[in-house]
Amino acid sequence: MARRDLESSGGRTKNSRTEENYTAHESSNLYEADTHWTSWLVPMFVVANIAVFVIAMYINNCPKNNNLQGGCVAKFLGRFSFQPMQENPLLGPSSSTLTKMGALRWDNVVNRHQGWRLVTCIWLHAGIIHLLANMLSLVFIGIRLEQQFGFVRIGVIYLVSGFGGSVLSSLFIRDHTSVGASGALFGLLGAMLSELITNWTIYSNKAMALLTLLVIIVINLGIGILPHVDNFAHIGGLLVGFLLGFILLPRPQFGWLEQRRLPGGVRVKSKYKAYQYVLWVVSLVLLTAGLTIALVMLFRGEKGYDRCHWCRYLTCVPTSKWECSNGS
Repeated sequence: MARRDLESSGGRTKNSRTEENYTAHESSNLYEADTHWTSWLVPMFVVANIAVFVIAMYINNCPKNNNLQGGCVAKFLGRFSFQPMQENPLLGPSSSTLTKMGALRWDNVVNRHQGWRLVTCIWLHAGIIHLLANMLSLVFIGIRLEQQFGFVRIGVIYLVSGFGGSVLSSLFIRDHTSVGASGALFGLLGAMLSELITNWTIYSNKAMALLTLLVIIVINLGIGILPHVDNFAHIGGLLVGFLLGFILLPRPQFGWLEQRRLPGGVRVKSKYKAYQYVLWVVSLVLLTAGLTIALVMLFRGEKGYDRCHWCRYLTCVPTSKWECSNGS
């Protein structure tokens, strides 16, 4: 992320002598000192995802349960060997094993009242390739955010975004199994975007930072229009994370943090700026209303495509190379 721009961070006062007492060194280290945490939750998430995948492979036991033509992949791994490539090209367990362990399926969630799958599915992965891609992304994105904002806020964003992605996915995709932490990861990307917006004044090279982040998001969403990729989970996670960023990641005004160094008659009354409060309230209302409406629609058995016919193109665009089956 871009370096802090403390020149416009709201810490100026009308007292010129006070301004002179803020050395460049003090200013440049203030936010870093207040927001530097040791990252342990994100590494634990990585370990947990890997452990769940190992358990899934143990339960899968391809040599014993494979009923398809073609042998298991990497037979030397014994019961941890992968399903045949024609069944699972991502090198992982069978769909039935994933379903048994909590994969997301509309019928199970709505008709069998297994709402817990909206959470458990974000800890499962279709294969080792899927797992490695997501865990590398989690380390790259999550550790930096946890160091800046702490484990509580980043943990909430990760879990709630994953849940939101699952809800939107279930609204639109009925006939396919969905697993993966992608919704939660997109939530972290969305939170990075809203954090940049709500803390706009403390960053230098703002336009470049915003452009870079938007390009990353657009590229990843673009990949989601390929077949067999659940882009609704990506979009749902991104939207939830974006709103949560405004709620959980605003930084206090520089002057409010420095009040202990100010003269007795100089005080910054508000911890946050007015626009940060506005964004906080609007985001909280939108997030609460959005999740509530989506959950009501989901458990009433409504189809997302009935309300949004063109939304099918958000998850797969048919071409001469492939056809789309969106579970509608």
